[in-house]
Amino acid sequence: MEAGICLGAAAGPESGKPGRSGSLLLARPTSAIAASDSQVLLTTTFQMSTLRSLSWGRMITANSPHNLQCTADLGAQYITCTPHYAKNHQIFYQELLAHGILTPLTSPIEGMQEEEGDCNFVAPHGVSSIIKHYLQKSGAEVFFRQCVTQINLRNDKWEVSKETGSPEQFDLVVLTMPIPQILELEGDIVNLISECQRQQLESVRYSSRYALGLFYEASVKIDVPWAARYITSNPCIRFISIDNKKRNIESSEIGPSLVIHTTVPFGVTYLEHSEEDVQELIFQQLESILPGLPQPVATRCQKWRYSQVTNSAADCPGQMTLHHNPFLVCGGDGFTHSNFDGCIASALSVLQVLKNHI
Repeated sequence: MEAGICLGAAAGPESGKPGRSGSLLLARPTSAIAASDSQVLLTTTFQMSTLRSLSWGRMITANSPHNLQCTADLGAQYITCTPHYAKNHQIFYQELLAHGILTPLTSPIEGMQEEEGDCNFVAPHGVSSIIKHYLQKSGAEVFFRQCVTQINLRNDKWEVSKETGSPEQFDLVVLTMPIPQILELEGDIVNLISECQRQQLESVRYSSRYALGLFYEASVKIDVPWAARYITSNPCIRFISIDNKKRNIESSEIGPSLVIHTTVPFGVTYLEHSEEDVQELIFQQLESILPGLPQPVATRCQKWRYSQVTNSAADCPGQMTLHHNPFLVCGGDGFTHSNFDGCIASALSVLQVLKNHI
């Protein structure tokens, strides 16, 4: 069997290689970690010869168009490792720390709730560097901005259709995209999901929110005693981070970046509003929290329709197998929980069922 991986989500470019055999991974925002980890694990375990990847996700690090070194994490802000996962996922943390991809969080976070024994980490080069590390390690080709519409069974292979381009065939498929997007797929996959599985998938719930990144000139100083702060008394803003300060990468030559996350109720209320209107509302509330901020030289507003899983699929230990021959399995944080360790746990579960299959 020619083996390969294609990691994808709601968007990505055309591959230009119709009819190619391999393996397909369709990923969701946070679960880009689960998908990229799965690629590395599949590569090292099964020595797969051809890797293809379509990737995007909530591990987003945005750049200022005026200075690419001025960056802001618009999704995950820091990683909390509990004593349980410090033991069970030790090899992953050791590797990321050894490569400088993660470093201990030392900057003050006002209002952060900490449990005894927890360790917090930041990604100095942005959280997207975690995904890039695993993708590079897997050797996968990376593609963006594809929208998969159908998955059909053709001659004992999976034929995957996209909004543009020709259908492609794969030996196995792993889906880690948002579960509502799995349920929206058309084709033979619709009839492969049993009524019990459909009920489990439909029970999964996500929160929604917006993130706003503000980029400033190098001369700007934001004089506050914290690097990030949880807000409890504002109907719009839940979290503010001076992102370069939080990641301990302040420089006199690079301006600060500010990240604002909205509350979930605000995100739900304004989910279908224009990003311009939402950005203006956030600016109005930000003025009451940090009055007198200068005008940013650039902004980036990000809607997270599927932010964090608030209710995961019941009785699914990190994955759900929809078909055995050829193999089709669902994974991602919809089957665990929305953080780094939840995605790793799902990747390991997916790997185990694939090992049992192959």
